[in-house]
Amino acid sequence: MFIIHYSLITVHYSLFTMRLLRLFYRGFTWRRKTKEKLIYLTFDDGPSPELTPLILDLLDEYGWKATFFCTGEKVQKHPELYAEILNRGHRTGNHTFSHLSGFAVGIDEYLADVRKASEYIDSNLFRPPFGRIRLGQKKQIKQDYEIVMWDLLTCDYSKKLTPEAILNKIKRQSRKGSIVLFHDSLKARNNVLAVLPRAIEFWNGEGYRYELL
Repeated sequence: MFIIHYSLITVHYSLFTMRLLRLFYRGFTWRRKTKEKLIYLTFDDGPSPELTPLILDLLDEYGWKATFFCTGEKVQKHPELYAEILNRGHRTGNHTFSHLSGFAVGIDEYLADVRKASEYIDSNLFRPPFGRIRLGQKKQIKQDYEIVMWDLLTCDYSKKLTPEAILNKIKRQSRKGSIVLFHDSLKARNNVLAVLPRAIEFWNGEGYRYELL
């Protein structure tokens, strides 16, 4: 079975690699087709009590909304924080229960993990952790979910990238309909808090506005 390794879609992925991935993973949502200057802001791996509230406050300050792809395990631990995300007008998506890599397990185990997450996350949106999902898993999941990937991976989790480098990447790669991926987990804390307000200011200055998935 042909599998594209996740290393190809981390910090140093190329435009060619992304085109290859989109051909291989046809039927996934990588970007919204639109003629308007819209940004679809997303966050993975939360909710995190140390970081998610700070992100929610930043989004409130700028009047932007986002989609949070949450793990069922963290929602189970922090139900009040998950409720706060929804109460503030944001959307949520299923990110499996235990942040499970689709490459590491078979179809049945993966689907069971997704179903377990759905007990805590009521959404028709799904994003595979690490971007790793097998075609057999995809076939089953697409019956109930829109599988959302990304058009712009900020790599905010990378200790090798400074906030300035991430911001420059956002400025270069933002386009109409971009699905932008940040993280509201501790590994991304410093970068996301430094970059997010400046990214929104950039998008506002360029005439972009947010739209929810």
